Order: sequence, then C-alpha cells, then structure tokens
Amino acid sequence: MSAKPALPATPPLQRSLLNRLRYKHLHMLVALGSSLNLHRASISLSMSQPAATRMLREIEDMFGCQLFERLPRGMRPTALGLQLVRFAEASLNSLDRCAEDLAVRRQGGYGYLAIGTIMGAAPDLVMTAVAEMKAQNPQLRLRIMGDTSDQVLRLLDQRRIDLAIARRRIAGDSEAYDFEALGNERLLVVVRSGHVLARRRKLSWEELVRDWPWILQPASTPARIALDQLLQRLELPVPADVTECSSVYSMQQLVQLTDAVMLLSDSALKDYLRMGLVKTLPVQIDVPMAPFGMLTRKDQEASQEQQRFMDLLREQARHMAA
Repeated sequence: MSAKPALPATPPLQRSLLNRLRYKHLHMLVALGSSLNLHRASISLSMSQPAATRMLREIEDMFGCQLFERLPRGMRPTALGLQLVRFAEASLNSLDRCAEDLAVRRQGGYGYLAIGTIMGAAPDLVMTAVAEMKAQNPQLRLRIMGDTSDQVLRLLDQRRIDLAIARRRIAGDSEAYDFEALGNERLLVVVRSGHVLARRRKLSWEELVRDWPWILQPASTPARIALDQLLQRLELPVPADVTECSSVYSMQQLVQLTDAVMLLSDSALKDYLRMGLVKTLPVQIDVPMAPFGMLTRKDQEASQEQQRFMDLLREQARHMAA
C-alpha cells in the first residue's frame, strides 16, 4: 500500500508571518490605508498614538520592509503596503461575511448573498432575478449594491460582494475573475419634457456640443468613453459646459431642473421615458459599449445560493434577448 505524499512544508518566513500576524494588525493596516494618518487611525482603533506607532513598527518588522512612507502631513503606502492593505481589507470582509452567514443559518435562514450591479443592468435583469430568488427562498438574506463598474469591481476585490454584474476592466480582470457576458445597453441623449429641443425633429452633434450644457457620468465610465470616441471621430470638441455626476438618480433629478442635455443608457431611462419626464433627442451614438456580465472570483467556489442566482440571471438574459 503506497504512502500518501507528504504535504509541502511551509517556508520559514511564511510560517513566521502566520504565527505573528494578528486580527488587530489587519485592522491597523485598513485604518492606515483609509486615513493615511497615524493619529486618525489610532482614534478609529481606540488606542493611543504611541501604541499605534509601535504596532505599525511591529507589522513592518514582520514583513522586513517599510509599508508606509512618513510624510510631513500624514502617510502614504508603498507598493508593498498598498498590496497588504488590500489583503487586509479582503481578509476582514471575508471574516465578517462568514460570521454573517453563520448567524443567518443558526437562526433558521438560508444563508446570505451579496450582489453588486451597475445601474444599467439593475432595473430589468438583476431586479427580476432578485424577485424570483426571494420568491423561491424567502429567508435568504440578500444585499444589493449599485454603482459604476469600477466601484462594483472594487467591492468584489474587497470581498464585500459574492458576485458582480458589471463590465470588465481593461487589464488584470482575466487573471482574477471569470466573466460571462449577459447583455448590453443602448445610449440615449435626452432632455426634460418641455425643453425647447424636445420639439426638434433634426439636430446636429455640432449644435448640441456648442450650444448646450451637458450632464455626464465621469470620464472613466463606458458611456462617457463612447461619447468621447464619437466626438473624436466627428472631429468635434468635448462640451465646454459639463456637470459630472456618478449617481444615475442624481442625474435624472438634475436634468429635470436644468436645460442640460443628458447621456444615459436606455435601461436607466426606461421609467422616466415611460412617464414622459424626459424626451429622446434625434441623434445616435453608434459606438458600441463593451457588454456587461457576471464576474466571479476564480479563487472562490460559488455557494448553492450564488449558483442559483446566476442561473436566474442567465434565464432572464435569454428572455430579454428573445
């Protein structure tokens, strides 16, 4: 009978770190990473500044390198420090999520599922799947967080969510995440109902850019990138009068109060168009955006609840496509 192969020995440095690294050290790294100030970090951890200084020195001794640069007014993480802050955030969030899941199950629930979604996918695709999931599992605890793709993927990096419905970033995502496309959005240019442009049947991009204020999402968002690419192709400048807003709901409120032109996806504008609060202008953006889809971490196996929710998303995506 052959003997089982021996497990590889843990290298001495890793073994030393595992023996010395504590929960409080992770909290210190996260506090310093967010505050960039030792005094503020010590207050948030309810400890004196000398004690916080000693703890930081202890952490840096463990890793044998400087993790934060000392500046005249605060601190700044080094490249290794930034990597460790991210590790600490992910570790603490994983522990918190595990504790929440256990608490729900002890109380007779069916577990816990956290989802992050871009607003364009939320109204039809995600919320329909959420409603069906809750109908099948009434005691499942569901948390839904909505934001831009960058912010949703940040939540996934931090392990604050189990599943992201978003667009992939250009670099790095293929190594850390699995991606499955679900659909795409169409961009519309709209104004408030009653706007002078709402009665026009013909408009040029040149007039819109030159004569009217705009409400736009930040420069890194897919909608803004598509607009910039279109204007570049048409050899037009970017609008001079722009109000940038990362909140879709704030944009929809602002367009009602101004004469600005707004660019958003058709899914985000669906209810406002149906109620007649905004009107679509007769211009088109024919620059396609990258598809959105499900992103999951490669290093984490999907729970039964997550797998069921992903199946519901697939079913709803097929229904919408048909």
